[in-house]
Amino acid sequence: MSVAEGARPRGQRLPRSARRAQLLEAAQAAFVESGYHAAAMDDIAERAGVSKPVLYQHFPGKLDLYLALLDQTRQEIEQAVRGALTGTTDNRQRVLDCMAVYFDVVSRESAPFRLIFESDLSNDPAVAERIEGVATTCGDALAEVIAADTEMSDADAHLLGMALTGMAQVAARYWLSQGASVPRDEAARLVGQLAWRGIGGFPKVGGPGAEQDPAS
Repeated sequence: MSVAEGARPRGQRLPRSARRAQLLEAAQAAFVESGYHAAAMDDIAERAGVSKPVLYQHFPGKLDLYLALLDQTRQEIEQAVRGALTGTTDNRQRVLDCMAVYFDVVSRESAPFRLIFESDLSNDPAVAERIEGVATTCGDALAEVIAADTEMSDADAHLLGMALTGMAQVAARYWLSQGASVPRDEAARLVGQLAWRGIGGFPKVGGPGAEQDPAS
């Protein structure tokens, strides 16, 4: 069922938070389908089952609506990565779980990842800041764990954190572009193993040496 098909009748009042969520859902469908430039506020209002004045009461313009969606999607990705890092103390599992986050994000039916990874408005400073912020925040989260468990400098840890983030994003998007011919969980595991073979070679502080290889 499309957003428009499931929308409430025009004029029906909703709590402000519920109305905002409804508008964001409709806007996401429009932006993912058409891109920022081709998506129209008329279409978004129609999908949400509201009048344009109601839409403008919540979002003064199309850019405001787009930025709100970017913030929402960015927060979801960042929280998922941090959840993967805090959900276990096993570093191999942390790496595997972080890779799985990106494969999960790109495989979602509503394709919210396109707003972050394939935006057609990346030349706008506010948009660029949010897009770059996803990679930076996720890379920082990985770097914190790497620095805490090794004797690496912050600079080295951040370089590796960004490398792992880039690997996850590019691999997941490539997997999707090729028709997801490899099952999602298997694809995430393969990329996770590759990442762990590299990062697992750095000894933990106070440890006897490199952690156990994932293939062993």
